[in-house]
Amino acid sequence: MTMSNKHPKAPWRNFYGRVKGKTLRPSQEAYLAQDLETLSPGPVDWDVNPDRVPLDLAARFGGRPVWLEIGFGGGEHLVHQAQLNPDVAIIGCEPFLNGVAMLLGKIRAAGVENVAVYPGDARDLMDVLPSASIARAFLLYPDPWPKKKHHRRRFVTAEHLAPLARAMQPGAQFRVATDIPDYVRQTMVEVPRAGFSWTAERPADWRHPWGDWISTRYEQKALREGRVPHYMTFELQHAPG
Repeated sequence: MTMSNKHPKAPWRNFYGRVKGKTLRPSQEAYLAQDLETLSPGPVDWDVNPDRVPLDLAARFGGRPVWLEIGFGGGEHLVHQAQLNPDVAIIGCEPFLNGVAMLLGKIRAAGVENVAVYPGDARDLMDVLPSASIARAFLLYPDPWPKKKHHRRRFVTAEHLAPLARAMQPGAQFRVATDIPDYVRQTMVEVPRAGFSWTAERPADWRHPWGDWISTRYEQKALREGRVPHYMTFELQHAPG
């Protein structure tokens, strides 16, 4: 398992967020040691793929449609979607090691076999995703970076959205959920600039969750604290550039 991308060719990228929090339980340490390597989507990190050769997703997933969850937190939604959609392969990307360990435990418990896990920065993964290879993407309760000076660190900026759009198929769906009003505003400005169109036709389309939604622990915390979730759905019209 590689959590660092130090390599002469690697671009300098400020890491946004913690890598590890509280001490892992012995069972979680075992999940990381025994399961993580076999669940890799392929060579992503710069030390094993310095030439940024695109991943062979067809070979890895047998030609199934591939979905991407960016920052899966504790993995509830990712495993839920994997169970609902056994004919789809889902790549989860998360730099927070405790969240990765939680997901691995849920994968074992659910017995799903259509999941791959990258324990690192989503930008490194998107470097090596083939163009037009992702059929659906999820960004669910991302780090809000509430201070204005930190808004450039949010995922909904051109730095992140442009490579995501390049990797997604025309017509692919991009789902964003957040309970932060200012994040909603920034999403509505920046995501269309990256070539996506907002699909909502009525208020219920963003006030109510998707039909296949499972409420995550982050959402439950937001609801307890009186914050209102927004569920935004976009469709890729064209990749920028």
